[in-house]
Amino acid sequence: MSETIEKTIVKDVQTKKNNTGPFLIMVGLMFIVGFLTVVNQQFQAPLQEALLSEAGALQNTLATFITFAFFMGYPTMGNIASSWVDNKGHKATLIRGLIMLVAALGIEALSAKFADLPSVAIGESSVPQAFFIFLVGSYALGCAMAVLQTVINPFIAVCVVPGTSSVTRLSIAGALNSIGTTIAPIFVASIIFGGVAPEVAQILLPLSILMVIIAVVAGVLGKIDLPNPMASEDGEEVDPSTLTKSIWSFKHLTLGVIAIFVYVGAEVAVGSNIVLHAKQIGIPKETYAFMATLYWGSMLVGRLCGSFLAKIPGQTQLLVTAGIALVLTVAGMLTQQLWLLVGIGLMHSIMWGAIFALAIDKLGPYTAKGSGALMIGVAGGAILPWLQGVSADALGDWQMTWTIVIICEAYLIYYALVGYKHNLD
Repeated sequence: MSETIEKTIVKDVQTKKNNTGPFLIMVGLMFIVGFLTVVNQQFQAPLQEALLSEAGALQNTLATFITFAFFMGYPTMGNIASSWVDNKGHKATLIRGLIMLVAALGIEALSAKFADLPSVAIGESSVPQAFFIFLVGSYALGCAMAVLQTVINPFIAVCVVPGTSSVTRLSIAGALNSIGTTIAPIFVASIIFGGVAPEVAQILLPLSILMVIIAVVAGVLGKIDLPNPMASEDGEEVDPSTLTKSIWSFKHLTLGVIAIFVYVGAEVAVGSNIVLHAKQIGIPKETYAFMATLYWGSMLVGRLCGSFLAKIPGQTQLLVTAGIALVLTVAGMLTQQLWLLVGIGLMHSIMWGAIFALAIDKLGPYTAKGSGALMIGVAGGAILPWLQGVSADALGDWQMTWTIVIICEAYLIYYALVGYKHNLD
């Protein structure tokens, strides 16, 4: 008996040691996710100028549809990706996601090759076919990101790294994610479209280079051992067929999906649409590019600080940040001082980790399925910023459209006060 216990202890120690390395790999992948997500969002303004100059009253609606298409990939692939995790494992699912990522960037790059195709008439508007090719690529990119995040987030939340909690691990990963999001606006504004009038042909070389980099990452990952941190407490894999409860029977998860929906919607609305709002009221390109950089950069600062908040409960972190974000949004909307909206980035910085940890808490063997369900909520990044763009076209102005973000922050306050509580037996 003592020998069996000793082997169990040794196995447990080895598992704990092994999880630190895979954790760092996941953190690196979070950088890629953050960088490419914001790169795709920051294409809105330059592609609006390059491809939508004849779109008339649909310019904002179509420009924000780039982000809509991207985030619609999440609900499409959320459940499929969690099924891949159950049946194929974490490593195989990650590699599939990276392959999809390469293909998606390739489709977006194709839009540059077909820029001379005839335009399509939509009412009184004229839209180049290249724009629709880019939209397909944007949707495929979102599908790939959903696959990656279905593995990355629960892995980070439950893997064993000494001296950390699930919230602090997600905050650490979020910090690397934010480094990517901070660099992305500069990359788009200065490197891809810097110094000249935007043309769709300018995206071809940068996207091709990114495809090569992602392909190399996939190849390296294929040679690395990746343990499964979602095993049961005795170290054995859980058979998915034995999980008989509906994932939607967990109330705190269901409300958490809504929380992810409104959080991502608010985060993306501010991060991407603040550029279009600033552009409309005549703020120079250099200034609104800096606004976007500062917004995502403040998320980086917040996540770096958030990694040291292990002793503060996730619900408390969410309550305080959502409350301040609501005040900043109201003040920014009423005064049309967009720098106040930039400050919301600091508040949004730790919300993802707090919501995710609260939503999958106590799910046990249902963690992978819960993560897939949360990916459905990321569709908020598609729907809410796009509805804001449609509203801006309908109202002829962006100012009152920030009401959408106010409603989002109010729901997050509710989730932090009530919605996160379990209904478990």
